[in-house]
Amino acid sequence: MRIFPVFKVTVLSLGICATSCGQVPKENSNVKTLNSEEIIVAANRTESYIPLLKGKRAGVVANQTSVIFKKSDESEVPAFTHLVDSLLSLDVDIKKVFAPEHGFRGKADAGEKVSDGVDTKTGLPIVSLYGKNRKPSQEQLKDLDVVLFDIQDVGVRFYTYIATLQLVMEACADAAIPIVVLDRPNPNGHYVDGPTMETEHTSFLGMTEIPLVYGMTIGEYAKMINGEGWLDSNQKADLTVIPLENYTHSSEYHLPIRPSPNLPNDTAINLYPSLGLFEGTHINVGRGTEFQFQRFGASFLDSTIYDFSYVPQSNFGSKYPKEEGKTCYGKDLSKQPKMEEMSLRWIIDAYKHCTDKAKFFNTSGFTKHAGTQRLQKQMEAGLSEMEIKASWQGDLARFKKIRERYLSY
Repeated sequence: MRIFPVFKVTVLSLGICATSCGQVPKENSNVKTLNSEEIIVAANRTESYIPLLKGKRAGVVANQTSVIFKKSDESEVPAFTHLVDSLLSLDVDIKKVFAPEHGFRGKADAGEKVSDGVDTKTGLPIVSLYGKNRKPSQEQLKDLDVVLFDIQDVGVRFYTYIATLQLVMEACADAAIPIVVLDRPNPNGHYVDGPTMETEHTSFLGMTEIPLVYGMTIGEYAKMINGEGWLDSNQKADLTVIPLENYTHSSEYHLPIRPSPNLPNDTAINLYPSLGLFEGTHINVGRGTEFQFQRFGASFLDSTIYDFSYVPQSNFGSKYPKEEGKTCYGKDLSKQPKMEEMSLRWIIDAYKHCTDKAKFFNTSGFTKHAGTQRLQKQMEAGLSEMEIKASWQGDLARFKKIRERYLSY
């Protein structure tokens, strides 16, 4: 599979880059050739954005996925340098790094607060956007002339990187500082599906009225935020999006670096729109195992129905997983073929075979993930997946018309 700008990818499931430069460790391989042209991520198009940074004091919003890919022999695994290291070597005056959920190096657990600090490799100050504040303060921006944003997204509304993007754009608009977004492919960018966020349920898990799966790259979404007036006081950010090359929404794209600790491979990322709703329940969804978002289970699911079981234990991606140390009965989805839509069949099935319905939903959390109270009520009323998905179609049609105005690929 030829995927990134300067090499052929031969691995699908890869570990987090703990250093800012190096080769990715070898893991499972299962790649077939789909495209004759390599997708060039915006970070590699330095000629397009370095002139926007030179001679200016820059802040960078980044994590472990913010890399520039290096040329390598086709027999080698992919190599890369971290964007921040590359910019420093090009004499860009970086003043600070802003870190999203999971931190600058991507090791923090989901929902775990990230602290301010100093990057040990570069000595740059790190400002957390997932701690006491999620929007950069004007004090934190006052010594900057430009902000550069480069984070790999996975195209699901409750994945918090797009909320961070929106708040950074808002802060930059407040401070009259330009923001440059380096675009990256969306591995779930080939469809639009799911319930649409309702205004009364917006949160950091969904700040705007978009479907759960919105089918846009992070650069396209940035343009939508600006164009639809979703920033405070209907203001506009001074936004520049550096586009991808050789990419379409039908392109297959395999991430060489985990976008977060519990999305270890393509299967997990593809199942995340469907299994992510379990995060609003008391069901374990593979956290505390090596198959995050590729299985689900709980001690209170019917063991006479589910013949698959596992025991979650604390690990690097989840310090306190749901159902820790308990035998969980459920389904193994690690061999599930690629999804072309989000599915409710597994969460409906789990609810149907829950031995104690009172243990199933975390109602507040489920509403935040679904973006609506209606989905829980529909499931409790016994509606089928087809009936529930039919109720989404009007909202999806309206969103797709808006989405068309901002598509670049």
